[in-house]
Amino acid sequence: MGARPSTEAEREPLLAPSHAEANIQPVNSRVYGRRWLVLTLFSLLGLMQGMVWNFWGPIQNSAVHAFGFTKSDIAVLVLWGPVGFVPWLLFMWLLDKKGLRASLLLSAFLMLLGAALRSIPLTEQPLRRWLIHGGQFLNGLAGPTIMSAGPYLSTTWFAPDQRATATAVASLFSYLGGAASFVVGPMVVPAPNDTQAATTMAAAVSDSSIRDRIQLVMYAELTAIAVLFAAVLLYFPSRPPMPPSVAAASQRLSYRSSICRLLSNLRFLMIALAYAVPTGVIAGWAGVLDMVLTPAKVSQVDAGWIGFWSTVGGCVFGVAMARFADSIRGMLKLILVLMLAGASLSSTWFTLTCLSRVTHLPSTAAILYTSCILVGIFINSSVPIFFELFIETVYPVPEGITCGVVTFLGNLVTGLLLFFLTFYSTELSWLNWCLTGSCLFSLVLILFFRESYDRLYLDVFVSV
Repeated sequence: MGARPSTEAEREPLLAPSHAEANIQPVNSRVYGRRWLVLTLFSLLGLMQGMVWNFWGPIQNSAVHAFGFTKSDIAVLVLWGPVGFVPWLLFMWLLDKKGLRASLLLSAFLMLLGAALRSIPLTEQPLRRWLIHGGQFLNGLAGPTIMSAGPYLSTTWFAPDQRATATAVASLFSYLGGAASFVVGPMVVPAPNDTQAATTMAAAVSDSSIRDRIQLVMYAELTAIAVLFAAVLLYFPSRPPMPPSVAAASQRLSYRSSICRLLSNLRFLMIALAYAVPTGVIAGWAGVLDMVLTPAKVSQVDAGWIGFWSTVGGCVFGVAMARFADSIRGMLKLILVLMLAGASLSSTWFTLTCLSRVTHLPSTAAILYTSCILVGIFINSSVPIFFELFIETVYPVPEGITCGVVTFLGNLVTGLLLFFLTFYSTELSWLNWCLTGSCLFSLVLILFFRESYDRLYLDVFVSV
């Protein structure tokens, strides 16, 4: 069972002895302690980018009262994240040609500019709303580097037995930022439903208070981003003086050759779809989780906690599984099969529970919490495992280009989902079925995928 094995043309750059001998200098490899500082700065920027992207979804009821947003407006604010991936080829070219420092500085500057733009306290609501949309778009432009460069960083700075773990930390912190917004927003910004029975004057005071609280959170996020931008500007080298592994020292394909190789590799396209469809769907689904859970009588605060624990659980479980993958190599496909099987079962459980009037299944807060959190854990934790499998499959294509292509595809799926949401936002059961179908689709593709470990072969056997 499975797709055809990789061809000789696909594996030639790895297996030809002359290529290995000409481009590898394993004697000069070294690991530096400063790699943890580099990983920390990169991960914290990912955290803030995720927080800003998912800022409005968890407080959509409050935003409606404070700024006059509609549900379609909230969907568009979340949509600016995927839209920011439109010029992804430009950002991947910059990463390939200029290195990680230049790419990350540009992304941090775009985040800083976007956070400043949306924090301008104008009294004219129409102009203020345009500035908020512009700020969200600039933050979305930072996404291609923040969400794609984690594997590039791990290969450049970390030894082979730490790569998957570093990839997990770097790639999942943006998800953790989205999770933090599920808690920070609802805890700081009051929900408007507490004042529904109040008088008109009291409601006006409440709307003003909501605006002040939203402004406070935006100022805090602006300050954090400014500090991180200054830190990256002061110290963030593109690469260490000596590479940490054989793979890090080897020659890679050119930018144009890499794109052609990826688009013509059926095995890569197969797992790229397996990654992009469920992760893209759950990103859009989580961005409007409050709207999804409102028909089930779940409050804004409770929806925030569900979103928080589903994403945090995925991040913690993802790092743990990545550490396991570092310890026992060559098991990436098996890990993904187990994760996607769990995601398929839990998403089906959640979808049927939300249709309890039809299915007559018990629908309690505990069941909604459990099923929703399990969905997030299984899908989000698969992200770093997918990234490692991509790189192993298409090596010697550079990591940044490979992950740039798949994150673009994932955000394309998210963008299409949110685009339809702007037209079909009154009844959202179809969104839950999209989530279930995406998990099953990905599971089938992974079951038929034939794995290979080209980069691992280089590090384990050629370096001996």
